[in-house]
Amino acid sequence: MITRKNLFFSFIIFLVFSAFFLFGCQKQEEPKIPIRILWAQWAPSDYLQELSADFTKETGIPVIVEQVPWQDFQKHFFAKMVAKDSTYDLVGGDSQWIGKGAYDGYYVNISSVFNEEKVAEKMITSTVQGYCEYPAESKAYWSVPLQGDAMGIAYRKDLFENPKEKEAFKKIYNRELAIPKTWQELLDIATFFYRPSKNLYGVTVWSSNEYDGITMASDTLLWAYGGKIGDNKTKKALGILNTKESAQGIEMYRKLFLLGSKTWVGAYLDANKYFIDGQSAMVFSYFAFFPDLLDRQYSPYAEVTGFFPCPAGPGGQYTSLGGQGLSLISYSKNKEAAISFIKWFVRDDVQEEWAKLGGFSCSKKVLESEDFLNDRPYNEPLKKSLTLMKDFWNVPEYEQLLKVSQKYLFEYIVNNKITPKDALKKISLEWEEIFETNGYYKE
Repeated sequence: MITRKNLFFSFIIFLVFSAFFLFGCQKQEEPKIPIRILWAQWAPSDYLQELSADFTKETGIPVIVEQVPWQDFQKHFFAKMVAKDSTYDLVGGDSQWIGKGAYDGYYVNISSVFNEEKVAEKMITSTVQGYCEYPAESKAYWSVPLQGDAMGIAYRKDLFENPKEKEAFKKIYNRELAIPKTWQELLDIATFFYRPSKNLYGVTVWSSNEYDGITMASDTLLWAYGGKIGDNKTKKALGILNTKESAQGIEMYRKLFLLGSKTWVGAYLDANKYFIDGQSAMVFSYFAFFPDLLDRQYSPYAEVTGFFPCPAGPGGQYTSLGGQGLSLISYSKNKEAAISFIKWFVRDDVQEEWAKLGGFSCSKKVLESEDFLNDRPYNEPLKKSLTLMKDFWNVPEYEQLLKVSQKYLFEYIVNNKITPKDALKKISLEWEEIFETNGYYKE
């Protein structure tokens, strides 16, 4: 006999099986394809991976930041591009890559996204021009600022502020031992602390002929002494690079080089180690490599390390442009998701979080905030330095041009086998040969 109770339970069982059938037959949502970002192997890449977790929470799209050692980064990326490899969607491309990336078709023109997100209004002008725009003043954009960077100096406050050292310095130079305002003042300080018998040296500078090492560093002084690397519009260098002012700049750089240990020849991205070992009173490098100096587990001088911008010379106060832009790779098969990441990254709230993690934000809003300026000892001099940047040749042939300057600057500054005048003339002539070969002088 069928009762109401039996009908009720039968109905419940029917509902359960119906629900199981319906939900069980529904197609499971496919996992979203990860966005793959290529960048160098260093702390900022770790920060970007950590930051990306928030993007994944918002969108469900995973992000993988693949890191390649700095010495292999350029070769790895361009080999992938020549092969039209679709492994990566975005790249934290070095500032000097933008011309080649745009001209050779490796980067996607993202001007519409750039303008839609008002990136030029949000980010400081020097980084927009240096990392994003090609050709210069074209309003064509191939990236958004990822990591701002410039050259600066770290110093041992325990040495600079030691009463005995201050007294001795004043007797010799008739002024206070303090953060130098000019390169000549920095040279005096480096000379004062040059004490090889005590395994203490004045300053560590880049002296490597790898990639862009000695060129980027010495160009900072070349500009400070009134020199120029050439005319960006005509691509002429002879008579512009090889001047008295340029020679004075690289001569000063050699003087600083000689105030380091002879065993430091080839110092580059490893320049910090001599400072951490207590052998150097100062180190001249890019700010992006300074965070290690504040790591107490890594540096015994972490609590007494200070920072300041590159000093001025007779021709002004400058620093070589560093840093990277975030570019969309033309061979990516996940462009829509990658563009959504770019849009997300330039948001004000994301830039604030990026800076808190340790990334060098280029956001005007972040750089002007008291929270940022007070967060880390190098943030204020970094902010100042980002307004002092000048760039190397931003053209597709930059790598060929770099090889020339690296060769002859190394021959003068490190080996002293050529005069500064001859080094600059040889660079000028070979640069112009490269420009001529590549059709820059055609009528």
